[in-house]
Amino acid sequence: MTVEPVTPVAPRPVRRAVMAQWWRGVSLLHWPLQPAVAASLMPATLRPDLLDGVTYLGVVALRMERTRLFGSPPVPYLGSFPQINVRLYSVDASGRRGVVFLSLDSPRLLPSMFARTTLGLPYRWSRMSTTSDGDQRRYACRPGGTDRLSRMTVEVGDPIPEPGRLEHFLTARWGLHLRGLYLPNEHRPWPLRQARLLAWDDVLVSAAGLPGVADEPPVSVLYSPGVYTRLGAPVSAAVRTG
Repeated sequence: MTVEPVTPVAPRPVRRAVMAQWWRGVSLLHWPLQPAVAASLMPATLRPDLLDGVTYLGVVALRMERTRLFGSPPVPYLGSFPQINVRLYSVDASGRRGVVFLSLDSPRLLPSMFARTTLGLPYRWSRMSTTSDGDQRRYACRPGGTDRLSRMTVEVGDPIPEPGRLEHFLTARWGLHLRGLYLPNEHRPWPLRQARLLAWDDVLVSAAGLPGVADEPPVSVLYSPGVYTRLGAPVSAAVRTG
C-alpha cells in the first residue's frame, strides 16, 4: 500500500460541500504515542500514521463558527460553539491519511446528538468555556457536565513562516475516518503560530483510554487563528477517490 504524501493543501478537492464552517482560535497540543497503543484504539481497518516511526496523540481546542449545511445560510446559535477533541492519526486501506476521534466535547446538545447518531462520532455534551486575554487563550471543559475539569491555557507566539515536517504532519489532515467511511475536507494552508502551554489539567486524555500519556509536557504546541473549511460527503474508506 502506498501512503499519500503529506501536503499543505487538500489532495482531493471537495467538489460539493455538505457542510462548511470556520475553525477559529485553534490550539493544538501533541504527545508522542507508541503505534501499538494507538492501533488498539482504532478500527481494525485502519493503522496508525507514522512520522519517523512515531505516531501522535492530539488535543485540539477550537471554536466552530458560522456552520452552513448544503450551501444554506449560517445556522444560528447551533452552528457556532467551542469544541475540544482528542484524536489519533490514521491511514486507511487506500493510503489516505486522516484522523480518528477518541472524543469530542461540545456544549451544544442537539448538534452533538445528531453527529453521534448519524455518523457515530464520539460527541458528548459538556460544559465548556473559552476566553482570551491578550496573547493568552484559555479553554475549560467539564465532560458530560460532571465536576471533573480539564483546563488548557496557551500563550500565542510568533508566526511560523515555514512549518516543518512535524507541523505539516499534525495539521495537514484532509479527512476523517469513521464507521468504515472517509469524510474529506479542504481548506487553505494553516496559518500557524508558535505557542507555549502555560497550564494543563487533564481529564479528557485519561477518559479516552490513555491515562498518563498527557502527564508529560507536549512535544508540540501550536496555535492558529483559523481556517474556513469545506467538508464533502462521506465515501467508503476502502475506495480511493479523485
